[in-house]
Parts: sequence; C-alpha cells; structure tokens
Amino acid sequence: MSRILVIESSARQQGSVSRELTQQFIANWQAAHPADQVQVRDLAVEPVPHLDATLLGGWMTPSEQQNDAEKAALARSNQLTDELLAADVLVLAAPMYNFAIPSTLKAWLDHVLRAGVTFKYTETGPQGLLTGKRAFVLTARGGIYAGSALDHQEPYLRQALAFIGIHDVQFIHAEGLNLGAEFSEKGLAQAKAKLAEVA
Repeated sequence: MSRILVIESSARQQGSVSRELTQQFIANWQAAHPADQVQVRDLAVEPVPHLDATLLGGWMTPSEQQNDAEKAALARSNQLTDELLAADVLVLAAPMYNFAIPSTLKAWLDHVLRAGVTFKYTETGPQGLLTGKRAFVLTARGGIYAGSALDHQEPYLRQALAFIGIHDVQFIHAEGLNLGAEFSEKGLAQAKAKLAEVA
C-alpha cells in the first residue's frame, strides 16, 4: 500500500483545469491501486502562511525559548513536512500564474524544504533526504510555454524537488487553454491522454 499526497493550489474551486486533472489522476490511480491512501491538501481552502520571522523563529529558536506564535508556526510546518515524509507519491497541481507557480504553492514549499529534515548540508553540498519517492506535476496554462524561456514552473519545481531528493518527476501540461476553443480542447485532451498512462 502506498500513500499519495495531492497538493492543490488553484485559487478557483469551480472551472479549474488543474483541479479537473487532479480528479482524473486520483480516479485513475485508485482504479489501479484501490488499497492506496490518497490525502488531498487544498492550499486555496487552507492556505499556509508565507515564510516570515515567526516561522524562522520556530525553526531556529530552542523550544524552551519559543513564544506561542513560534511554537504554532513550528507545529504547522512539522505537520506539512510529516505529510510529505509519509507520502510515497507526491502530486502537485499547479496552474500557471504570471509565468510561475501560485504563491500558495511556493509558501508550501518554503515550509517543507527544511534543512535537517528534507535535505541536509554536507561537505560536498546539499543532499536531499526524500529518496525513493515519485512526483507528478499537473499544470494548466493559458498559453503554450513548455520548453520555452517563459516557463518558470517546470525548471523551478524540478530543481526544488531534486533538492530534497525527489528525482522521479513527471510533468503533465494542459496548455493553450486561453487561445481559443481548438487549442483549449487539444491541450486538455493531450493532458488527459497522458494521465491515462499514469499508474
């Protein structure tokens, strides 16, 4: 039995293509692996705070010296990190906002990319600690950006995931969604076809 952690980041609950892709992924995965556990964390419904002095204090201040806010920030970060540590498969649903990922997803990453927990510093440089995990990134894009200099999603997420040891990463892009019906239908169909091959 595997554990699947799904991170939703679209600001929209209705009409969201990334959420549509997520639902298909979950349905396909559960059909192929009915015993697996799927956990969904929705960053639009329960956004996590952005990195600030309080969270840094929770990480760096000895427990006996932490104030209540720092303790709460550390507990939240620990919960998010524990969910990731427990997962065998990570699914990130990431619509493209202004050429990059939603700020809510960046905030989540800031909580879980933690020295000594998901990576460590060594004499030869940083080393990821989350080896053996798989990741899928489902994107929704108004234009067509894959492979271009304007795609700041895939390179960043590949680097961030590799930094913590996740190298088995598959991107599934739904592109051209705002370029008219023909492009939108084609882009969504291509993404769903790739989803059908997952699992």
